[in-house]
Amino acid sequence: MNQPLRWRTLISLAVLLAAVRCAAAQERPHVGYVYPAGVGVALGGAEIEVTVGGQHLGGVTGALVSGEGVKAMAVGYYDPEQARRRAASPPKKPAPKPMKKMNPFDSLAKELGLDDPPPKDSGPDLEAIVEAQRQLAVNKSQPNPQLAERVTLYVTVAPDAKPGVRELRLKTPAGVSNPVYFCVGTWQEYAEKEPNDRQPDGGVPDWMPLILNGQIMPGDVDRFRFRATKGTRLVAAASARALAPYLADAVPGWFQATMTLYDARGKKLVYEDDFRFQPDPILCYDVPRTADYILEIKDAIYRGREDFVYRIALGKVPFITGIFPLGGRVGGKSTVALAGWNLLSNQVTLDGADRSPGTMWFTMTAGRYVTNAVPFALDTLPECLEAEPNHERSRAQPLKLPIIVNGRIDRPGDRDIFRITGRAGSTVVAEVQARRLNSPLDSLLLLTDENDKLLAANDDHVDRSAALTTHQADSRLAFQLPKDGTYLLQLEDTQQKGGRAYAYRLRVGAPQPDFALRVVPSSITAPPGTTLPITVHALRRDGFDGDITLGLKGGSAGFALDGGWIPSGQDKVRLTLTMPPTPRRRPVGLTLEGQAVVEGQTVRRKAMPAENMMQAFIYRHLVLTKDWMVTVGGSRRSTNVAWRIVDGETVKLPAGGTARVRVSAARTPDMQQVQVELSDPPEGIAVRKVEAKGSQLSVWLGADGDNIKPGLKGNLIASAVRVYEIKDRDGKPTGNTRRVALGTLPAIPFEIVQTPAETAARP
Repeated sequence: MNQPLRWRTLISLAVLLAAVRCAAAQERPHVGYVYPAGVGVALGGAEIEVTVGGQHLGGVTGALVSGEGVKAMAVGYYDPEQARRRAASPPKKPAPKPMKKMNPFDSLAKELGLDDPPPKDSGPDLEAIVEAQRQLAVNKSQPNPQLAERVTLYVTVAPDAKPGVRELRLKTPAGVSNPVYFCVGTWQEYAEKEPNDRQPDGGVPDWMPLILNGQIMPGDVDRFRFRATKGTRLVAAASARALAPYLADAVPGWFQATMTLYDARGKKLVYEDDFRFQPDPILCYDVPRTADYILEIKDAIYRGREDFVYRIALGKVPFITGIFPLGGRVGGKSTVALAGWNLLSNQVTLDGADRSPGTMWFTMTAGRYVTNAVPFALDTLPECLEAEPNHERSRAQPLKLPIIVNGRIDRPGDRDIFRITGRAGSTVVAEVQARRLNSPLDSLLLLTDENDKLLAANDDHVDRSAALTTHQADSRLAFQLPKDGTYLLQLEDTQQKGGRAYAYRLRVGAPQPDFALRVVPSSITAPPGTTLPITVHALRRDGFDGDITLGLKGGSAGFALDGGWIPSGQDKVRLTLTMPPTPRRRPVGLTLEGQAVVEGQTVRRKAMPAENMMQAFIYRHLVLTKDWMVTVGGSRRSTNVAWRIVDGETVKLPAGGTARVRVSAARTPDMQQVQVELSDPPEGIAVRKVEAKGSQLSVWLGADGDNIKPGLKGNLIASAVRVYEIKDRDGKPTGNTRRVALGTLPAIPFEIVQTPAETAARP
């Protein structure tokens, strides 16, 4: 390592170590963006510095990147609030006597074995800080505390690192942050050079395809000048919303990018503000002559800030615009037709062997380049192709149930009609997969009898597992047939559109009860031995309404799960995870599994980690992540206590009565001063009384109110608080009290039972 870089790294480490020493009270870290949001390994391996913006990042000690071959090291931290405070403080008065100048890094250098003195300019670059603040003012950037702090990472990528989207998390003394997307690509990368709003950035290399990286600030427009050769099938594919799926404090809830292609004289050639129903625009253009062109990107309504980050794949980019069919059968091979730009083949064979039902994502190679990833559905049911003509009732295509039909609404105004037979009292489920598989179809399902009497209809059905699909345009209906006979099922586009891209998969048959699970948050931090609440969501399917038992799987030694169930009829439950008694040096990846009996068979499903993201101040989505990361550590000054529920069974809480729960503590506080408080309990359930005896508490729970009905089940999440009176120096009461949080208790499973009032327990 050369001298300047070595000393810059040393200075960064000094800042980081200093921040570690004062990070005891730091809140949970939050990451809002990473820029650039990716790196290319076209020439074999790569090294790059990236900036990560967020909040509560002080004391950052490193970063975690999912997958193999990518490592990141923290080399810098900047907090503008601290910089402003330093700038506002008056200069110190000169010392009255000459003093020997001390280099604050001497001791650290000696500790790290660096004997060479630092360069004269190795101190904090105040001029750079002032210039950065001035630039923010010029950009009219509104301060956003959630993005204000910045961490510089030095990222190295191995030559054999697998291309694709990774997840990047920061490690701090307060724990591991939420993940953000970071891309590993196969092309060269170029970062924008500001200013490029009036005059295009002319530094774009001649070799293409490449990736353009940039950020859009308020009112910003980024323009790039590049040269294209006649005959090139030019593609500019933007990733903006794909990098940050949801913004909590922005409408519509993401960076809505638009792209425009101009010739060198400024004539508009192509404009795109999306790709079909997807917000990120894809611009395609057959280049008529060799010349310079200008590509422009901006937000649709000229918003912008640090997390409006984008990547544009530009050049002769292989891009798949559609496939048919949209899925195939588990265990078999499927020949899939491809549509798109710059593809080497118009079809591919996909193998469903060793696959489970669900959605797989595939890419194609075009020379040394890789296409965009495309979803392909897999199922176990028999399949068939739609057979035209079937747009008239008299020509309805007969189906033998159960079946999955692969078809198209292949022209505007087209409709596909299918004939089914059923028995009285049986339930038929018809479900379309189209929008969830990147098809632009906005489906409508109609079920009629032989006399054309409408029995059931559905336009949009919400699938909570499709967290990135904000317009839930796929249809689903379930109908109990009134009599034996023939019925007609009609599928069309709500807007009467159509074309070769308007493909679908239509499942018709009896219900297939099942469930999927999501666990949030995806990053957890807690001191050893303590407990914290988590939430597990049940995504129930086709009428499954039974109990789901939850448990930790292999590799979870030392961890404990309490309240591990989702009662019948409920879609989510709060439960608790208790940490091992000793710290772990590294974050631990845990696995949670749910088990239920479905139609007489035991079914097990893995709980997929997710982030409960807010969109535009109100909407929430369970966005999948790759790993469920748990850090056993945190502040040494924590006042949390390791609590234990003495009575391990479900509490039978009488309607209109009370029940006792006994709690003990490993590190005994003054139990007489401890209060227990419930967190978001069902209306009518409350703590009636707390009694202390030795190292135990008896917590009396009461259940009253109109909503308290026998059969209600769930978990109660409670926390302990020490409340004591503040005294003055003379030991006299001041009349004020102080509250000290003592941590979360393990989840308390409960069930409301019917008990005569005279036999209900009383405190």
